[in-house]
Amino acid sequence: MSELRIEGLRARVAGHEILRGVDLVIGSGEVHAIMGPNGSGKSTLSHVLMGHPDYEVTDGSITIDGTELLGRPTWERARAGLFLAMQYPVEVPGVPLATLVGAACGEDRAEAVAREAVAVGLRPELLDRGVNAEFSGGEKKRAETVQLAVLRPAFALLDEIDSGLDVDGLREVARRVAALARSEGVGVCAITHYARLLEDLGPDRVHVFLAGRVALSGGPELAVELERAGYESLARDLGVAEVSVRPAAEPDPFGDPTADPLA
Repeated sequence: MSELRIEGLRARVAGHEILRGVDLVIGSGEVHAIMGPNGSGKSTLSHVLMGHPDYEVTDGSITIDGTELLGRPTWERARAGLFLAMQYPVEVPGVPLATLVGAACGEDRAEAVAREAVAVGLRPELLDRGVNAEFSGGEKKRAETVQLAVLRPAFALLDEIDSGLDVDGLREVARRVAALARSEGVGVCAITHYARLLEDLGPDRVHVFLAGRVALSGGPELAVELERAGYESLARDLGVAEVSVRPAAEPDPFGDPTADPLA
């Protein structure tokens, strides 16, 4: 039984604080969902967990089974058991998926990659291309899921794995991730805007992210309530003054004074 523990995590980018004291604990085989409005810091959390160099951590801790990850490069965090399915997966021209996964594992995983591709509906001919090269948005997310399934990390961070997927793809990906949690003990943290993903993913806990921190946690029913009431209503109920951590734009002296500066 492993445990990913985030305590008092604060981080900033370009001098602006985004994460403002994040506390979260995920155990092996648990599925957690993080929901929140745009600009609340959800994706920043995934970047900070994986050690993105643009983000400066100013306080807190990130541990797996008591081992501190802060200060370690991304590859060491991956070796310790973290995996990130990125919101915008990058292309790796000339490197097929099986070759990439094999390099990460230190052994040939072509057979496993082919099997997992079938499980999530990724067309076999795409396995001969470079990773994500000329893939559609949904194909990229399926390919990310294949990597997750073959690598079997201790903890998977899924940053909007549902974006770009059609209804069938969403179901296939969510069910495969849920199976990895149940049968392989992978701890899952899924960042999403939509409760539809959670219908097949079956989270144990849902966390609401507001203004750079976890403002509320609950069971799967919390996602349904969010879709009904919205974040602004929830923020008012919780007495939270702001939901976003985006820095205010410099005012345009010649612009429309009634316009939203962040639109």
